[in-house]
Amino acid sequence: MDSSSIMLWSVLFGGIGIGYFMYGKKQKAIVPLCTGLALFVFPYFMSSVTMLLIVGVILVAIPYFIKI
Repeated sequence: MDSSSIMLWSVLFGGIGIGYFMYGKKQKAIVPLCTGLALFVFPYFMSSVTMLLIVGVILVAIPYFIKI
């Protein structure tokens, strides 16, 4: 159950990352662009579902709080 949960959450955060990346590239906004890249990459380094969710939610929330 643990590996299937990690895979599901990784796909979800990767999809959100694609959206942030495309938005950041189109608008030339650095924060969503970098957040999108981070959302692509970070699931490869997470071994527990709890840490995956914590880091993923923080990364998804970053563009809402940091406006550059």
